[in-house]
Amino acid sequence: MSTQIEHARQGLVTPQMAAVAQNENVPEDFVRQQVAAGKIVIPNNRMRNPHPVGIGQGLRTKVNASIGTSSDIIDYAAEVAKAKAAQNAGADTLMELSVGGDLDRVRREVIAAVDLPVGNVPLYQAFCEAARTYGDPNKLDAEMLFDIIERQCADGMAFMAIHCGINLYTIERLRKQGYRYGGLVSKGGVSMVAWMMKNGEENPLYAQFDRVCAILKKYDVVLSLGNGLRAGAIHDSNDRAMVQELLINCELAELGRDMGCQMLVEGPGHVPLDEIEANIRLQKRMSGEAPYYMLGPIPTDIVPGYDHISAAIGAAQSSRYGADLICYITPAEHLALPNEQDVIEGVKAARVAAYIGDMNKYPAKGRERDKEMSKARRDLNWQKQFELALFPDDARAIRASRTPEDEKTCTMCGDFCASRGAGELFKHDLRGDKI
Repeated sequence: MSTQIEHARQGLVTPQMAAVAQNENVPEDFVRQQVAAGKIVIPNNRMRNPHPVGIGQGLRTKVNASIGTSSDIIDYAAEVAKAKAAQNAGADTLMELSVGGDLDRVRREVIAAVDLPVGNVPLYQAFCEAARTYGDPNKLDAEMLFDIIERQCADGMAFMAIHCGINLYTIERLRKQGYRYGGLVSKGGVSMVAWMMKNGEENPLYAQFDRVCAILKKYDVVLSLGNGLRAGAIHDSNDRAMVQELLINCELAELGRDMGCQMLVEGPGHVPLDEIEANIRLQKRMSGEAPYYMLGPIPTDIVPGYDHISAAIGAAQSSRYGADLICYITPAEHLALPNEQDVIEGVKAARVAAYIGDMNKYPAKGRERDKEMSKARRDLNWQKQFELALFPDDARAIRASRTPEDEKTCTMCGDFCASRGAGELFKHDLRGDKI
C-alpha cells in the first residue's frame, strides 16, 4: 500500500489530506503538492488512523506534548490522565516517552485514550529491554532493535523519533571539540553513543537506514530524525557535533523521501535567541524544506521552574522563522517528571508561542483575530472577548472570581476604566475597521 507521500506524488488526495486542508482552510491540492514535495507530513498509521494533523510549510505551527513514566515514578493511570489533559489543553500531537514499568502497556493505554497522533522514541524501549534481558544495555542486538520498532508501529504509533544521524563521525566531532559545557542531554542519544563506543560498531539505525524506512513505510508512519546530540546548554548551541548530526539528518530526510517515507527533522534544544533564525534557515536549506520539529528551544539556562516561559519565548521566534512543530516544555523541566498540571501549563504556553509566531509568519491572515479582540476590548464587549480568547474558560474564570460593581468594567480599573471613558469621548468618531 502507498504512503501519504506516494499517494500525493500519484496525484491522489487522501482523506487525511482533505481533512488537513479543511482544518487549515487551504486548498486540497496545495496540501497534496506540499506532501508530494516532502514539505508537509501527516502523522498516520494504517493500524489506527489518528486524527489528521498536517505539519509543515503553509500550515499553522503545531504543538507537541510529551509524557511518560520514569524509573522513579511508574503510574499508568497518571500517564493516561496526562495524555487526556494534553489533548484537552489543545496539543496537536503527543509523544509517549516512558522508560519505567511495562512499556508495552503504557504505550497501548495512552494510544487508546486519545485520538491525537502519538509518537515515541523506540531506542528507549530497546535499551530498557536489553538491560532487563542481558543485564547490560550495551548488549542490545540490532535485530531486537528493529523488532521493537516494528512492534511499536503495529501498536499504532503515528511518528517515531529515531536517532539515525548519530554515527562514528559525529562522535569524533564531539571529542575533537573538547566535549561540551552542558554535556549530552538526550537519553536515546547518550545510550546510542555508549553502545557505539562500547562495541566499536556503527549505529545500526544509520548503517541500515533503508531498513528503518521500510518498516515505517509499511505502516505509513512519519520518520522523525532524532536530535541525539542536541545542545543542552546555550553555549553548546550550533557546535560542530550538533551541526554535523543536523547535516546527516538533512541528507537522510532526502533519502527517506526518495524511498516514499514521510520525513521530519528534529532540532535543538538550548539555543540563544540570536541563533534561532540561522539554525532554522540552515535546516530548511539543507533538507529541501523538510518540516522542522523544534525541541523548545530554551534560550537561557538559568530559569528552572520557569523553563516553560523561557521556551515559549524561543518557540515564538522559532515559529516566526519557519519551525513547523514545537515540543512543549513544562515548569518541571530539568527538575522532575511533569504532573498533569505541568502538562496543561506547558501545552498552553507553547500554544501561545506558536500563535505569536504564526502571526508574524503569516501576517496577511494571522492578525485579524487580534484586531477583532482589540475592538471588543475598546467596546467593553466581554462576551466577544471570551469568544476570541485562546483560552476562553480560563479568561471567564478569572473575571468571575473578581466581579466588578459595574459589569461593563473590570476590577483592575473600576470607576477609572480608560476604555469606558475614552469610548464616551470618541463615540461619534468610530469608523469600524478604520479606527
